[in-house]
Amino acid sequence: MSQAREEVIQAACSEEGCCNGSFSEHLPEHFGENVFSLKVMKEMLSPKAYVSIEKTIKEGGKLDASIADEVAEAMKKWAISKGATHYTHWFQPMTGVTAEKHDSFIDWDNAGGIVLNFSGKNLIQGEPDASSFPSGGLRATFEARGYTGWDPTSPAFIKEGPEATTLCIPTFYIGYHGEALDKKTPLLRSMVALSKQVCRLANLFGIDTKGKRAYCTLGPEQEYFLIDKTHYQARLDLVETGRTLFGLKPAKHQQQEDHYFGAIKPRIMGFMEDLDRTLWGLGIPSKTRHNEVAPAQYEMAPIYEDLNSGVDHNMIVMEVMRQLADKHGLVCLLHEKPFAGINGSGKHNNWSVVGPDGKNWLYPGKTPHENAKFLAMLCAVIQAVDSYADLLRVTVATAGNDHRLGANEAPPAIVSIFLGDQLTDIIEQIEKGGAKSSKAGGVIHVGVDALPELAKDTTDRNRTSPFAFTGAKFEFRAVGSNQNPSASNMVLNTIVAEALSDICDQLEADKKAGKNFNDSLQKVLQAIIKKHKRVLYNGDGYIEEWQKEAKKRGLPNFKTTPEALEAIKVKKNIAVLVKHGVLSAKEIQSRYEINIHAYNTVVALEGSCAATMARTQLIPAAIEYQKQLADNIKAVGSLGKTTAQKKVLKEISGLIESAILTSESLEAAVAKHDSAKTVAGMSKLRESIDALEAFVPANIWPLPSYAEILLMNA
Repeated sequence: MSQAREEVIQAACSEEGCCNGSFSEHLPEHFGENVFSLKVMKEMLSPKAYVSIEKTIKEGGKLDASIADEVAEAMKKWAISKGATHYTHWFQPMTGVTAEKHDSFIDWDNAGGIVLNFSGKNLIQGEPDASSFPSGGLRATFEARGYTGWDPTSPAFIKEGPEATTLCIPTFYIGYHGEALDKKTPLLRSMVALSKQVCRLANLFGIDTKGKRAYCTLGPEQEYFLIDKTHYQARLDLVETGRTLFGLKPAKHQQQEDHYFGAIKPRIMGFMEDLDRTLWGLGIPSKTRHNEVAPAQYEMAPIYEDLNSGVDHNMIVMEVMRQLADKHGLVCLLHEKPFAGINGSGKHNNWSVVGPDGKNWLYPGKTPHENAKFLAMLCAVIQAVDSYADLLRVTVATAGNDHRLGANEAPPAIVSIFLGDQLTDIIEQIEKGGAKSSKAGGVIHVGVDALPELAKDTTDRNRTSPFAFTGAKFEFRAVGSNQNPSASNMVLNTIVAEALSDICDQLEADKKAGKNFNDSLQKVLQAIIKKHKRVLYNGDGYIEEWQKEAKKRGLPNFKTTPEALEAIKVKKNIAVLVKHGVLSAKEIQSRYEINIHAYNTVVALEGSCAATMARTQLIPAAIEYQKQLADNIKAVGSLGKTTAQKKVLKEISGLIESAILTSESLEAAVAKHDSAKTVAGMSKLRESIDALEAFVPANIWPLPSYAEILLMNA
């Protein structure tokens, strides 16, 4: 955690046990207590080493290897004081989760005993086995060597275990020939690419960039479900796939809209309080907690941080959520659509750009039409998203997210930009020749004298837009809750860098030709708007008319992951990533192979699980009830009317027959590795099974119902 964030963010710890005093007195003290921060380094390092590492962290300069031993020794002493016995290079392979290999601090003392040792070499470089992680053809099976390298711009932290702690050192992960085998390396490359182009533009504006850099900020809002562990353990689908493959929608779910922002139940509040305390100790600025729309669904939102730390912290957040849920007898579900028929979960990716002047270049100010930096950045984003909407869609293409995109609280698969009334008005003015005014936000009159007037934002929010301007940032709402947000931000950085490069090329050429800068900028922005305004849409993203209009505008609409992933192979998409040094052509191809394999693997796993559950649990339960009903009809005989019962028996028998035949077809599709038929087969099988659940008595049906899972978690 950086010095700046330490000074700005204050978080609280519990009064019980550790504080022993006034709550307010301890607000700053415990935030980041488990982070090897610049503040800690300043206390433990020599002035020379501290100045060097601070420059690397703040300015992105090259690491001075000569200080590595001193930093490592300080880090070891600090970690041991926190109860650490081991250290690990914590990295993000292309599995979508984090990875770690633990080594203890012990070493031989050459006298038959041991000493605690941690060198600069141990800190800077590690070597996990590269053959066992996804590489998409970058590595042969027999080529096992891979390297993890220390990322000094993301602080080391302490992970607590049952008996001791572990020092976690954020690292990048590459192959023997330097190929990126992880999520972090391309992200860091994209940050360099964007900084270079923002600084080019800053120079044209007369802003001093010497020894400075531009960077992005990120605030990923994390949605999740919490359910009782006993319900989770009773469902093979949740255990194996993270989502329910069967389940009849209950009478009550989210239709009364009473869960959203509702009072938080005590058991859930206990989890949230525990989560906040743990995250604060790790230097993660958890800010907001609340009930989400669906029952048993919640959200955590952090304060914005620099992009690299924001991504790392989000990966830690997801891990901590899972661990703490277990402690509270709960299970945290991060799947994008764990329950059919109700809202899924996303990770709203709030992204902005800070220039070398230290200011947010996506902050419009009071008169955005006069803010040239803002308008240039805004138009760069418009050009970037329109030109590479297909590539952005790739970054959110997963088997889980396919179930969510286009449903309630999730944007459609069509990538468009929402600007709101004020910015749309300014864009229209620029297109016509120049922006001369801005619509004011004004105030909202409540109509009750005792109540205050509320400041009115200059734009409303559009919850159906995939890419919305929300004040001083863009919110990419299509990222799935279970995803590492690095890919989306890597692409976003790169395509905006490309748009800025185009803008700077033209402005620099005009400057060389002696043209007026303001006139040149106006013409460049006007041309961008005329060419790329098709991507702007302020309306309802769910309506059928938008689907038709988007097609008419030529906007891509990839509804499934296999469709979307083909965009990786498009020449312009390969070219932009290669041009800015973010991914090589070989690395890009590997991402396609990894992602399509991951999709097919998930689909096959889900199909196999669905068929197994149907064959061994659900169809047998339905047959048992079928027999009971048939026996009852036979026993009643001529003693009473059985017409209605016979009708029910006939319907159940038909559903059982359909379920058996469909499960057989599903198993055949899985065996043939046919993902499309597997997905269709699961959907068809679910129809029969869910219909059977409506008939079979609860004491016979082997699975906890949706009502039990969603409404009985407290």
